[in-house]
Amino acid sequence: MPELVETGIEGLDSILNGGIVKNAAVLISGNPGTGKSILGMQYLYNGVKDHGDGGIYLTFEESQADIEEAALSIGFEQWPEFVENGDIKVYDKRTLLRDGDFSGTLDRILDDLQSTDYDRLVLDSLTMFQLFFEDEKEQRHYLLKFIDILKDSGLTSLLTTEQSAIFPETEIGLENFLTDGNIYLVQSPAGSTSNRYVWVAKMRKQSIKNSMFPMEITQGGLKIYEQAAGFSMVGESAPFFGGGEQPER
Repeated sequence: MPELVETGIEGLDSILNGGIVKNAAVLISGNPGTGKSILGMQYLYNGVKDHGDGGIYLTFEESQADIEEAALSIGFEQWPEFVENGDIKVYDKRTLLRDGDFSGTLDRILDDLQSTDYDRLVLDSLTMFQLFFEDEKEQRHYLLKFIDILKDSGLTSLLTTEQSAIFPETEIGLENFLTDGNIYLVQSPAGSTSNRYVWVAKMRKQSIKNSMFPMEITQGGLKIYEQAAGFSMVGESAPFFGGGEQPER
C-alpha cells in the first residue's frame, strides 16, 4: 500500500481514499476562476498547519504580495507567518522571470529544489511554464526533467494548468500523460450563475472515486461534497463521467 499525503481539503481526501500518493506529481486542470490557485495554496497551508510539512509555491503570474493578499482573503490567516518562518517558500514572478535566459533560471530553481528539505510543491501554472519554450520537444524535455527532479527531491506536487473547455474530456495535452494524476475543477453554467464540481479523472497506484462531485469555494478554501444533499445546487444535477471506483494500477 503506497504512503499517502493528505491534502486536508474537506471531501477531497475521501474521494482520493486517503490522499495523494507520496512523491506523485498531480495535474490540477480547469478553466479560469475554478479555484486552482486556491486549491494549491490550501494544500501547502494545510501541510504546514496540520502535518508540519514544508511547502514551495512557484507562480509565474503573481507577486509575493499578491499571493499573501489572496491567502488572507480566503481565510489562510497564518500564511504570512509561515512564509516569514520559511515553512512556505515562495518563488514569485519577479524571482522566476528576473533572468533573461529562462532555461538558466529553471536550472537554478531545479538545483534549489534538489537541496531542500521541503515536502510539498505547487506550480501555478504549468500553462505559463510551457510558454517559455519554443516547441513541444523542448517543452517535453523540461517538463520531464522538472517532474523527475520533483520526485527525486521527495516532493509531492500539484501543477495547475488552464483548461479552456468547460468539459474536461475535450482537451488532452502532453502534460496529462506525464503526470501521475489529474484532478479537474469544472464550472457548469446554470442560468445566471454556475455550479462547481471536482472530478478526479486518474491517479496512478491508488483507487479513487471518479464520479463528479459538487464543490464550493468558502471562507477557508475549497469544500467538496460526496453527497449532493449537503450542497446548495443552483442548476440541475452534476454532469457525470464514469462511476464507481477506479481500479488500482
